[in-house]
Formats: sequence, C-alpha cells, structure tokens
Amino acid sequence: VDRAIGGAGSSRAVGRRRLGVRTAWGGRGGEDPLGARVVREIRAEGVEVHCPRDPQRPTGLMIKSRPTGSTTRVDYYRSGSAASALTPADLPEHLIEQAEVLHVSGITPLLSASAHATVVSAVRRAAAAGVRVSLDVNHRSRLGSRDRLAQLLADVLEHVDLLIGGPEELALLAPDLDGAEPAAVLEALARPGRQVVAKLGPDGAAALADGRLHEARGHVVDVVDTVGAGDAFVAGYLSAQLDGLGVPERLARANACGALACTVPGDWEGAPRREEL
Repeated sequence: VDRAIGGAGSSRAVGRRRLGVRTAWGGRGGEDPLGARVVREIRAEGVEVHCPRDPQRPTGLMIKSRPTGSTTRVDYYRSGSAASALTPADLPEHLIEQAEVLHVSGITPLLSASAHATVVSAVRRAAAAGVRVSLDVNHRSRLGSRDRLAQLLADVLEHVDLLIGGPEELALLAPDLDGAEPAAVLEALARPGRQVVAKLGPDGAAALADGRLHEARGHVVDVVDTVGAGDAFVAGYLSAQLDGLGVPERLARANACGALACTVPGDWEGAPRREEL
C-alpha cells in the first residue's frame, strides 16, 4: 500500500505551480498525520497553503486500486471529514481579491451545505473584486446526482468566465442538450466574455471563445494512470491563459499536460514542468 496526497484542487494547484504560476490552495484538513502530510507535500511544491486544521474531524481518505491492468477504481471516504465542514470563515481575507483567477470545482459544493456556501462566497467575492472565475464541473456521481450538482452550480454560474468539463458534465448544465455533440453544448453555455472548454480525453479538446470554435487533437501515450489527467489539463489551460497565449495555444498546452499526466501513477506526480512540455 502506497500513501500519497490527492484531490482535484490540490492537483491543479501543483500543476499550475510547476508551470510557473504563483498559486494558492485553500482547503480543510484534520489535526492528524494525514492532514499534516497534505499540507507538507503541497507546500513542498511551492504552493501557498491555506488549510485550517480541525481537531474534531479526520482528513478525508481516498483509496485507489487497480482491479485490472487497464482500469482504476477510486473509493472516497469523505463523510464527516474535515473538508466536508468547510465554511466561508475558512476563506482567507483579501487573498481572493488579490488573485488574477479564482478556480473552483464542482466537487466542493456537493460535500455539504457549508462547503457549498463556501464556494458561493468565494465566487461572489471574486466577482465583486473583478477577479476572473474558473469552474471545472468535475461531477462525482457518488457525491450527488447530476440534477443536484446543476442546482448547486446555478448559484455561481453567472459569474463564471471559464467553464470546463467533459461533454457529459457540461451537458448537465444544459439538460435539453444531453447527448448532443460537444459543439452544440458549448454553444448553449456560451456567454459574452465566457470561454467554454470541453475535455475530450484522447480525442483532445474543444473550446468556444468570442464566438469561435477551436479544436485540438489529443496525443497517443502509454497510459499508466488516468486519474489526475483532467486536473493537469485544467492547470495547463489556465497557465497558458495567464501567459497571454491564444485559445489554440491554451488547448495545445492543456492536451500535452493531460497526456503527460497519464504516463505516471498518482494524482499529480505526472504534472509536467515547462521544460518537459
């Protein structure tokens, strides 16, 4: 049994930092050895960590197994965890207002009512300060249904400048188009000033921005572990945007990051640095 840290938010934070983006990560951990390890390892990657420690609740646990040589199973133990008790009071003062981009995930609002309130508070603070908001839908069916996530994300969607997800994840925000081609879903979710990006796995990615559809082919790699590939993709896209690159270049970097992440076991260990791209 190998022990390591994982999670979508921390994986994206590490991925962006490795690409040269100054990054802060916020969460909540237990006052236990696992919580200490989470903070230590994320901080060791150069990420600024804001993680209150809860003496009453444990750090959440994820068990990843390989039932066959080509499949990965992930089981989460989050009920009653420190992260599920996340509240708006855990958000650092001024940090969001000083950021260029706030990135949030659809995982967090499904953890609990207080975690949902935290996401809403963070997004509204960002919008009020003129900070761009990025959202990865990141639906986890074991945490809640598609309808439930769509309901929760409706509270922040109007403030989202960059919307990312797989085709089925994006379709839950446009239920009338469930099963439609990715381009139709992107069009339905587009707004002035908003980019909508579809992660298409080995088929690459597509993005609709400023009324133009951009498509980028994926890469063929020897897959070791696909967990974390989507997070690496998001890190690549956001870092390229912050570098001032155009949408085609953002997609190209994102696809490369996602592909490289698949070649290494672990949630974030395969996140590339610039020289590796």
